[in-house]
Amino acid sequence: MSRPLNYTTKIAAKRSAGECLDLLGDAGAHAVSVTYTDREPTGLAFRLDTAGGRRDFALPVNIDGVRQMLAKANDQGRLRSDGHRNNTYETRQHAANVAWRVVKDWLEAQLAIIAAEMVTLDQVMLPYLEVDHGQTLYQKYLELDGQVAIGAGAP
Repeated sequence: MSRPLNYTTKIAAKRSAGECLDLLGDAGAHAVSVTYTDREPTGLAFRLDTAGGRRDFALPVNIDGVRQMLAKANDQGRLRSDGHRNNTYETRQHAANVAWRVVKDWLEAQLAIIAAEMVTLDQVMLPYLEVDHGQTLYQKYLELDGQVAIGAGAP
């Protein structure tokens, strides 16, 4: 198994969040901001022009999920070449740094396929479209057991 992306980063979450704001602004977002939970940056909010007009989007950053992934990789000996545990990779702060760096890299990759005219920005961000009082399209899809926009689907 491979090692997790960016697991050795020393770049602070707030710096990566700022880079994400710049990337979205440069890509044409009308407004961009960092969302916080308990004084910790945990997501991005931004406004884009779409075929249906100006819309709001919310991109979460799941720090707890990254922390769990790092702990599992550490348990499996994948974070060090000698196979020993390194508990510094399991702190919440380190998980936040890794999570934000991964989001920044993902955003850069998405913007590259947009620049290549393979997709549009709103097309890439569709799962994060806010559709109902801060709820994203993907969250609504889950709530309705996969029935949003696709109906019952194929058997």
